[in-house]
Amino acid sequence: MKCPECGFHDDKVVDSRTTKEGEAIRRRRECLQCSKRYTTYEYIERVPLIVVKKGGQREQYNREKLLSGLLRACEKRPVSREQIDHLLDEVEAVIFGKFKTEVKSQDLGNEVIDRLQALDEVAYVRFASVYRQFKDINQFMKEVKLLLDQQGDDARSGSKR
Repeated sequence: MKCPECGFHDDKVVDSRTTKEGEAIRRRRECLQCSKRYTTYEYIERVPLIVVKKGGQREQYNREKLLSGLLRACEKRPVSREQIDHLLDEVEAVIFGKFKTEVKSQDLGNEVIDRLQALDEVAYVRFASVYRQFKDINQFMKEVKLLLDQQGDDARSGSKR
């Protein structure tokens, strides 16, 4: 490992633990030159999953790209980074389980939106507005009305989101 502080290529592992329900190994490392400590994660390398966009173009699934969109949607909302990471872990478990080589961006987005709606409604509307590419205020209002109708149904049935 290359030290993020000084760039030295030698370190020692101070601590190792399994995380994320056994999906990864977290290692605390210490640089042998500057003594800076840092954390690395070791994951099983999966066969790359290709995301098929609406226009037919294909690109490799990128967790960081999805994370970036979720962080923007959850900005200034009471949603922790841990909750976002958990949401991403759930989405990845589904898509890597269901789809072996390719997933449509629509299927990927729907997995995210379903979970985000339960997590934070404002973040959900923000994410949906970009993901569903609202063309005008009417599409936006229709989505908000659907959300309000669901809340009304939940209140009448006594269930909580």
